[in-house]
Amino acid sequence: MTIKHNIVFVFDLDDTLYKEIDFLKSAYKEISGYISESTSFAEQIIFDKMISSYYNGDNPFQTIIDFVKSEDINISALLSIYRNHEPDIILKKSHQDILAFLKETVYKIGLITDGRSIQQRNKLKSLGLTKFFDEVIISEEFGSEKPNVKNFNFYLDKYGKNYKYIYIGDNTKKDFIAPNALNWISICLRDNGDNIHKQTFDLEEKLKPLFVINSLKQIPEILKKIEKF
Repeated sequence: MTIKHNIVFVFDLDDTLYKEIDFLKSAYKEISGYISESTSFAEQIIFDKMISSYYNGDNPFQTIIDFVKSEDINISALLSIYRNHEPDIILKKSHQDILAFLKETVYKIGLITDGRSIQQRNKLKSLGLTKFFDEVIISEEFGSEKPNVKNFNFYLDKYGKNYKYIYIGDNTKKDFIAPNALNWISICLRDNGDNIHKQTFDLEEKLKPLFVINSLKQIPEILKKIEKF
């Protein structure tokens, strides 16, 4: 029988367990199909135009509306598709493996993510993540978003103070403020260059994660270090 670590391990979702750019591309493909059906433009042309607009720092929705010049297409409809479509995204095998490892070796696994309920739930479903988490906190459902300590206190209130709490995220502007304030162990997954929100480590102390890792595969190493805390 496996003896579990006295740890509650809580994850961020976007750009931590999968790359948010993959969700964006999935949504743009869905939007491209929708627009193509109503215009004479091919899906690939629409998709390429939107992606180019995104990387140029423009508004891809307005860019494509101006490009196709159709009165039947508006930003509200495109936003609805973006937020509500079932995304074509996958969970890396290595990330599945580390979640399965944690499921066997820590007391509980949780998730704290900002975003709209249906959008985040669709991501969890497409990634096959729901089975791994004991609790899921989504900002729209919960009523507050990071860096509010309420989202993190949920776990303390549920499981008590006799556990070590770990939070892993990627956003150096907001992810680590609350866990640091609550004396959680904070871990930052370093951006490989594809993140939506770019990182900086030139931070005041309250924003700094305790550990920075390059891969979720390093989590077992972190657990060994944490045992010494």
